[in-house]
Amino acid sequence: MRYWTVEEARAYLPRLRELVAIVRDTATVGQRAEGNGRGRAAATEEVRAALEELEAGSIVLREPETGLVDFPARGEDGVVYFLCYRLDEADLAWWHRPEDGFPGRRPLPRDPE
Repeated sequence: MRYWTVEEARAYLPRLRELVAIVRDTATVGQRAEGNGRGRAAATEEVRAALEELEAGSIVLREPETGLVDFPARGEDGVVYFLCYRLDEADLAWWHRPEDGFPGRRPLPRDPE
């Protein structure tokens, strides 16, 4: 598992936005095709590659529609937590413990507890 620093995750945001857009756009096209009676479109190689890149970085895509993602991180105190980002946010500004999820988001920086 890869653990991200805040700086690394922020630097990756432009690429993250591209990858999430690929996945989200394909899901939207599939829904339209399903509505037309053609069935869900098969995942393209581009989508598979996007998902594989996210997985290789240990990035968890929680909601493709909103672009909600979690980057695993480990504090200097050894605590594992998630850096939490959504596409409609200008910057990476939140974190949460794995057990707290999105409702437990707190503003960065994370202070050791």
